[in-house]
Amino acid sequence: MNGSDSLGDRELRAVLDAVALPGGGSLAASGRVTGLSVAGGRVSLSIQIAADEAQVFAPVRDQAEAALRALPGVTSVFAVLTSERPAPPKLNAATPAKADPLAGIGHVIAVASGKGGVGKSTTTVNLALALRAQGLRVGILDADIYGPSLPTLLGLHGKPGMGQGRKLKPMQAYGLQAMSMGLLVEPETAMVWRGPMVMSAITQMMADVEWGALDVLLVDMPPGTGDAQLALAQGTQLAGAVIVSTPQDLSLIDARRGIAMFRKVDVPILGIIENMAHFICPDCGSSHAIFGQGGAEAEAARLSVPFLGAVPLTMELRAASDAGQPVTARDPDGPLGRIYQQIARTMMAGLTTIPRAKSPGQP
Repeated sequence: MNGSDSLGDRELRAVLDAVALPGGGSLAASGRVTGLSVAGGRVSLSIQIAADEAQVFAPVRDQAEAALRALPGVTSVFAVLTSERPAPPKLNAATPAKADPLAGIGHVIAVASGKGGVGKSTTTVNLALALRAQGLRVGILDADIYGPSLPTLLGLHGKPGMGQGRKLKPMQAYGLQAMSMGLLVEPETAMVWRGPMVMSAITQMMADVEWGALDVLLVDMPPGTGDAQLALAQGTQLAGAVIVSTPQDLSLIDARRGIAMFRKVDVPILGIIENMAHFICPDCGSSHAIFGQGGAEAEAARLSVPFLGAVPLTMELRAASDAGQPVTARDPDGPLGRIYQQIARTMMAGLTTIPRAKSPGQP
């Protein structure tokens, strides 16, 4: 609990004490509430449920959010339903067990990496802008719960509004629609969440956001091959995955794991992007292969997946990202902008033989 906030745990739990459970008793007294915290007027909590109780407890979550939102000083509430013992996963991502919340979107593409620090989020944003420059309607879902970068990279401030059916409205930047956990909590808030809570949050950001009719939704995945990746693969029909890696062997080892994971859940690999392929000196213009050279391209050939292109590391790219003015928005026809647009065209060409599956009942 943040000591600077006037609301304390006792006040919050008093409100939750008035929220009744389906079988009787109050939510506060049930022992199901965990992770209750408030920071800057934003309240977050998790409601523990069994794997088969999601439908029954959805109204309870809604009542809890409404009751907490009515408290003086509370500006937003984010509650998730989470099960510590989720049902055994269905590894066939092409046949989800329930209606696809993103069925109205043309292509949902995961942008992933086996390890952090390879520039995956910067790549996602500039790739989205390159697709936008080609006339497509594009959105970005920042699924990195622990380290959301999207607000910084797009210069986003404020909080998402509420649309129809209590769904969140994505925020807008440079013609893109964007949603991130970083827009719902304070920047300094540490997301100390277990795996099931992360899976639930990602599922809710897919289902409870008013994405509208998009041609492409890029999902900026957290690094690794864990719960977040499984939640996405189980929750929607992915058109494919793009793997971002630097040329060095350490990054490529983890990239292989990412490719293996997506193949295991039947998600097509659209290709590998080699980021930080070389560093361009701002003073003399010379190129330096500080992370090795051509490693990702060679790995793509070895694994029989497309190589989408190589992006150099430049001072311009770094400065633009830190300023919240992505280089592809700042200079779409510059050297880096042209590289990202060529990567985007190559990626989309690989989708022509991978049609978006329709959910049951969709015409």
